[in-house]
Amino acid sequence: GLPARRVDEVIELAGLASAARRRAGGFSLGMRQRLGIAAALLGDPPVLMFDEPVNGLDPEGITWIRGLLRSLAAEGRAVLVSSHLMSELEGGADHLVVIGRGRLIADTSVADLLDAASGGRVELRTAERQEAMTVLARAGATATATGPDAVTVAGLPSERIIALLTGAGVAFSGISAHRATLEEAYMELTRDAVEFQAVTGQGAR
Repeated sequence: GLPARRVDEVIELAGLASAARRRAGGFSLGMRQRLGIAAALLGDPPVLMFDEPVNGLDPEGITWIRGLLRSLAAEGRAVLVSSHLMSELEGGADHLVVIGRGRLIADTSVADLLDAASGGRVELRTAERQEAMTVLARAGATATATGPDAVTVAGLPSERIIALLTGAGVAFSGISAHRATLEEAYMELTRDAVEFQAVTGQGAR
């Protein structure tokens, strides 16, 4: 069997030392989540699989699990995480496998996926939004209003956008490369693999 010292180590690691003498049946969802993680670590495995590891955890627990996953990976272990919360994966995952309707959709590094999803788009801040969109559209760009003073531009590099707007006398306060979030990239990837989709513009009858 496992030495008692190892049991004490994983209980401490899971933040359950103060509850070690309590019956698990009275644990909250977050405590049961921690207990399951502690049990998975008992044998000191080289490969770990976590299914929705932040489920039931409070903010402190979420910070803890993020740090734990990073430290386990830093030790050279393979850490596999299954989650629908892309925001929880973005800061810690380095490789992504996306499956939709039983089909492999993507198997790539997170960095490459985000680069592809960003698509060379540029974020523009300007109080003269309509004028800027007109100038850029004439130059062959696709300009989409994304806020009262925000425009997302595709099809032209930043340098060309600056030159066009300056030449046309259109003032702008900021310009930067668009960086897609992991959630945006995921939604784009799985758009055709969603089992249930809402239909907008039609109310219930």
